[in-house]
Amino acid sequence: CLATLIIMLVGDTYTLINYVSFINYLCYGVTIIGLIVLRWRKPKIFRPIKVNLLIPITYLAFWAFLLIFSLYSEPVVCGVGLIIILTGVPVFFLGVYWRNKPKSVNRLIESLTCWGQKLCFVVYPQGGIAEEE
Repeated sequence: CLATLIIMLVGDTYTLINYVSFINYLCYGVTIIGLIVLRWRKPKIFRPIKVNLLIPITYLAFWAFLLIFSLYSEPVVCGVGLIIILTGVPVFFLGVYWRNKPKSVNRLIESLTCWGQKLCFVVYPQGGIAEEE
């Protein structure tokens, strides 16, 4: 989010759209790969919608073509898009992976979460799904 704000202040909107488009297509492809892997590793899982594997495999073929073409035609934009994605890695390690955080860090994360919920008018549902261990 901070990287996006900086890019919006420094660059033009067209460039930001290019960065976000690359990130979106990359995430869509990774999601489809995850779907295929789960279909092979856990075939008995309940799925509300189940499609023939030919559809996601065909999508992946087109996705790979578009991604490779994007990397070839605009490597700088794709590189900046990857850097934007990688800015989330420290956040993951500080917020999710690090289990035994000091209470002050937990309070900071909780206050940031509450602030973000108020800012975006969202609330985590009470009595929802329990956190998986």
